[in-house]
Amino acid sequence: MNAERALSYESVAQLDRDFGTPFYLYDEQQLRQSAADALAFPNAFGLKVRFAMKSCPNAAILRLFHHLGLHFDASSGHEVQRLFKAGIPAEHISLSTQELPADFAELLQQGVKLNACSLSQLEAYGEAFPGSRVGLRFNPGLGSGGTQRTNVGGPGSSFGIWHELVPEIDEILARHELTAERIHSHIGSGSDPEVWQRASGLTLDLVRHFKTVDTVNLGGGFKVGRVAGEQTTDLQKIGAPMKAQFEAFAADEGRELKLEIEPGTYLVGNAGTLVTTIQDIVTTGAEGNIFYKLDSGMTEILRPSMYGAQHPFEILTKSDSTETQQALIVGHCCESGDILTPAPGEPEVLAPIELPVANLGDYCLIGGAGAYCSGMPAKNYNSFPESPEVLWRSDDSFALIRKRQVLEQIINNEIQLDF
Repeated sequence: MNAERALSYESVAQLDRDFGTPFYLYDEQQLRQSAADALAFPNAFGLKVRFAMKSCPNAAILRLFHHLGLHFDASSGHEVQRLFKAGIPAEHISLSTQELPADFAELLQQGVKLNACSLSQLEAYGEAFPGSRVGLRFNPGLGSGGTQRTNVGGPGSSFGIWHELVPEIDEILARHELTAERIHSHIGSGSDPEVWQRASGLTLDLVRHFKTVDTVNLGGGFKVGRVAGEQTTDLQKIGAPMKAQFEAFAADEGRELKLEIEPGTYLVGNAGTLVTTIQDIVTTGAEGNIFYKLDSGMTEILRPSMYGAQHPFEILTKSDSTETQQALIVGHCCESGDILTPAPGEPEVLAPIELPVANLGDYCLIGGAGAYCSGMPAKNYNSFPESPEVLWRSDDSFALIRKRQVLEQIINNEIQLDF
């Protein structure tokens, strides 16, 4: 969240009265700035920035980014439909998916672009659209990411067509008279910038084989520093050698390649805060731990339980005391894994942190919650409803952009039987 627009106890208390905790709060100013930074990514012959919408698919944020000139990366046919409903033109959407939707042909006929992510997807595309142009997503043989669960490149990943299968691709392209127009690769979320640049070199090597390609999509995965000690990727620094690579390629091959990137976390990660209330405080004795229990948890923020991901915490209290103590922050689910303060990269290891001494009813703000939180929760576990989302407008007003779910919506699709 923007340090220049810090939240006070009083302001959060008013938001609590308006919306009730827990809720996600997104900073419009920061969203606008991150979009501007991404659009300034160095490039030699043209750039298209696609927001990886899976990171935060709220329609208001999609519409804001569309207004700012971004295009979109969808990971499923359902995400494409959400983009349509948000008013995003089909020609601004690229689909790279693990599961080719049954209606993919209809989506593509409307103008959506496809990156074939497997040989079977390429075959299906060729059968539906012989003689047309297609994108190819490759696994370049190299991956990077905070954990194996966020690494989507290399032999341990199923994402993309393995780079050694070029002969099989050539055969399918020839048989269906397809023309490769775009090469896509993505190696992981939170990937190391140096590894990312190496992967881009491998991708350009693939482009040399496919002489009709005019666009290279290098994915996203730019690191974002959420807590002390983590560094945010300098897009200008990482993009400069990329631009030089494209210029050298043009000199060698006579092709001026357009660049696409697909940031998700970079655009929204630090623009979001999860606002919660400390609803209980318990102890396991002198040799144990103090636990701050929130009215939230893995139902809103699954990343710590899943990845051992680290988030910053701020306690807002009425007290003037500056006393602190070692404590763990845990969620409200009846689940031992609902821990928000695990050791880095170790979701099963408890890691108490130094926190202000808190009281029941105090607020706990969880930073870095703009990406892969509202879009990736343990939905409705223990029948907790989905939390609302709020946009902190640039004019300092607050707008509800997603209502709180109610119990009737949770059970609406259940069919009751008589016994």
